[in-house]
Amino acid sequence: MHHPPCIFSFFSGSGLLDLGFESIGFNVAYVNEIFPPFMQAYRYSRQCLNLPLPEYGYCEGEEADVTRLVGGEPALRLRELMQDARKHHDIVGFIAGPPCPDFSIGGKNRGGEGDKGQLSASYIELICQQQPDFFLFENVKGLWRTKKHKAFYNELKHQLADSGYVFVERLINAIEYGVPQDRERIILIGFRKFILKNMGICLDRKSPFLPESLFSWQSQILYPKSEVFSNPWPERNAFAGDGFLPCPDGIPQELTVEFWFQKNHVLNHPNAKHYFKPKAGLQRFASVDEGDDSKKSFKRLHRWRYSPTACYGNNEVHLHPYKVRRLSVAETLAVQSLPKEFALPAKMTLSNMFKTVGNGVPYLAAQGIAKTILQFLYN
Repeated sequence: MHHPPCIFSFFSGSGLLDLGFESIGFNVAYVNEIFPPFMQAYRYSRQCLNLPLPEYGYCEGEEADVTRLVGGEPALRLRELMQDARKHHDIVGFIAGPPCPDFSIGGKNRGGEGDKGQLSASYIELICQQQPDFFLFENVKGLWRTKKHKAFYNELKHQLADSGYVFVERLINAIEYGVPQDRERIILIGFRKFILKNMGICLDRKSPFLPESLFSWQSQILYPKSEVFSNPWPERNAFAGDGFLPCPDGIPQELTVEFWFQKNHVLNHPNAKHYFKPKAGLQRFASVDEGDDSKKSFKRLHRWRYSPTACYGNNEVHLHPYKVRRLSVAETLAVQSLPKEFALPAKMTLSNMFKTVGNGVPYLAAQGIAKTILQFLYN
């Protein structure tokens, strides 16, 4: 293994997925994000973490429109970068989690026809065109849920198979990787057939799927779902304000939000003061029990439990377990298992802060998936 494998990242957001890959030895060479505030946050967080500039820099704004990268001048430019990358790296991969409201249960459910569904299709087209050695595609499990979405997703997989890819797929839950959050996502990872042949792997002609036994998802799964959810997690407690509540026995404390709040020093974090302050009174905030996340909105986290899925769009309001307020950006970063040095720029709007944190792949999950890929490629 002479040079670290190199990554081209699309729909990069503020770089949570990239960071997971980078932290274990992938080289992030190209970053693509169309929305300037997210890209600014990407650059800023890299400064906080003391990380170098991506080799081929940042592709942002109109330039970064993935639907335009599949033709004409932009496609040729990308091809040149790919050729250059291949000179210095044995392995070149694409990673992305295209925006997904069209497939999510909360979204409008437009599926493949929605603008956002179109982005998934463009990303797949890009892979087929540019032929990276491997790719990662992350999406919400709504892609499996309805017949229409499933047909769209299967169509994408057919295209990839026709272009010479074999894949593995798993519905992961971030909590399995040590993230204090119940968050399910589909992960599709594909490898070029010829790479696998070079590795001496015999492929089944009939199936585009790699035998599960060859790709060891289990190796990085620290908390199997079946075990994690059968722990005696606390249900609800009356809202105690800043009152003391001891940690119950028999639960993995390192999967609780309180553990991560302390680990990340959320009260002294640069984003500690960034939270929405309600226009109406605070009464409503005090009436929800600690741990009551049963409603669509106004979910109160329990300090000694994992968080529900961190998505902070529309009406999703997540309340602090024992303070009369919503979660701060620092706290949501902790729920996404980010290193405590990771911060967002103070001048970003609160909406954009919460959106980019909620859109991201949790850091420890990204890291676990990256390790699994690395193990597979170099074992």
